[in-house]
Amino acid sequence: MTFSIAARCPRSGEFGIAVSSSSPAVAARCAHARAGVGVVATQNITDPTLGPMGLDLMATGLSAAEALAALRATAGHIEYRQLALVDAHGGTAAFSGTKTLGTHHAAEGPGVVAAGNMLKTAAVPEQMVAAFRALEVLPLGERLVRAMQAGLAAGGEAGPVHSAGLLVVRDVAWPVADLRVDWHETDPIGALAGLWAMWAPQMDAYVTRALDPSTAPSYGVPGDPGR
Repeated sequence: MTFSIAARCPRSGEFGIAVSSSSPAVAARCAHARAGVGVVATQNITDPTLGPMGLDLMATGLSAAEALAALRATAGHIEYRQLALVDAHGGTAAFSGTKTLGTHHAAEGPGVVAAGNMLKTAAVPEQMVAAFRALEVLPLGERLVRAMQAGLAAGGEAGPVHSAGLLVVRDVAWPVADLRVDWHETDPIGALAGLWAMWAPQMDAYVTRALDPSTAPSYGVPGDPGR
């Protein structure tokens, strides 16, 4: 039902996650990230509370592996869950419970982890990680979107996907990118790529407007005199 990729960019300090599913509004349930702390994907038969719980554990200094161990020891119905975590140092961890649906797999690399269930082929997460690692010069959001496209090209889910999302955090208290395609009949990942292409050139300007409007670029809307 879901495949995702979560990562840390050592150059920018950003953390991010991209996710897609056959079900609606997947990012609202499955994508969790916190600036300076890490990322958690919680999927399969999803328990959204595991995202904040995992981030809280890593915020205390636990590694991704240690936080995952704590979740496995304390969370109810853990056999139904699939989890993927990245910590503040780029450490990764992944878990697929015994009741994870269909063909499922997880793949890890330096600072990146991909996981999926109900996959067309178990090779999908490996292809996502490989695509992500091949694009080191690009911004994190772009790398995540392209990795999702690579996962889809590798087979993606066994059935069609209908929703997708991208979440990126960095050195401010809010997400710098929180893009969602909550339902698309044919190509939510393509629609997400289009949203990212529109948002990426404006992202820094919106951060500046929040921190110091006097130095922000013009708003670029009708009636804006510009500066």
